Amino acid sequence: MREYNVAILGATGAVGTRLIQQLEQSTIPVKSVKFLASSRSAGKQLAFKGNPITVEETTPDSFEGVDLVLASAGGAVSKRFLPEAVKRGAVCVDNTSAFRMDPDVPLVVPEVNESALERHHGIIANPNCSTIQMVVALEPIRQAFGLKQVIVSTYQAASGAGQQAWNEMNAQAQQHLNGEEMTSTIYPVKGEAKHYPLAFNLLPQIDVFEDGGYTHEEWKMIHETKKIMLDDMDAKAIKVTATCVRVPVGIGHGEAVYFEVKDEQNASREKIQQLLAKAPGVVSDNLLKGAAWNTVQIAEKLVEKNLVSVTKR
Repeated sequence: MREYNVAILGATGAVGTRLIQQLEQSTIPVKSVKFLASSRSAGKQLAFKGNPITVEETTPDSFEGVDLVLASAGGAVSKRFLPEAVKRGAVCVDNTSAFRMDPDVPLVVPEVNESALERHHGIIANPNCSTIQMVVALEPIRQAFGLKQVIVSTYQAASGAGQQAWNEMNAQAQQHLNGEEMTSTIYPVKGEAKHYPLAFNLLPQIDVFEDGGYTHEEWKMIHETKKIMLDDMDAKAIKVTATCVRVPVGIGHGEAVYFEVKDEQNASREKIQQLLAKAPGVVSDNLLKGAAWNTVQIAEKLVEKNLVSVTKR
């Protein structure tokens, strides 16, 4: 049986630590594991199956001899380093938005479009956490009755914005309880001039606003859903609209999804409930199924299908 040298890029982050846990529990036969992060985290020690491993600073040469890369270190880091990993023969599963809309990169939720993995050229994109949990629930319904329209409202946890954002919300909550002014440097968008506290609050903006008036998070849900289900981010066959709100909880995205099916005559609430009761992956955690678990599931499928090799374009 082939064994695999695995690197986790962004190993010290909120998703990275869960990638380690999911890899420990996976079916992937791991020969060696390498933890990669920024220079600030280099030298820290993390454990894999009880064995201490020192975190290394990421460089292009970090990927020499690596077969699989599981990445969750931010889009800019993925854009910089994953092509370098592919050049060195690694297959990468990326949990950032860096490659999701690239037409040459499969955007995969294994319960929905596993077959798209066969078209990869070294990089596979893991969708947005909110998109993942929605399409997993909608796919059995689409298969049975077809889909015409989806209207989704999300209630997204602090951890969806990363560990620093989650820490800031917790600090704000303590400041509020202490009667102090809450300090805000991240929400709703770190790069913007004006920030607002998330603790004891709701923020109807996740990411920057696009030209059409949607936030980028809403834009992602619309176009990722179409790419995953129809292999076309601009497909007209399913209408999708989204409203995304950040809520002051640590982990766990909630969604209210309204949908219209094509086969209205045969669809019923009872039939849909039965479909969802049997569907795999419906219960979701934004850091697990929405990120780390789906990433490792993709890697497991690549191993199972003998697709851990780079096919040139």
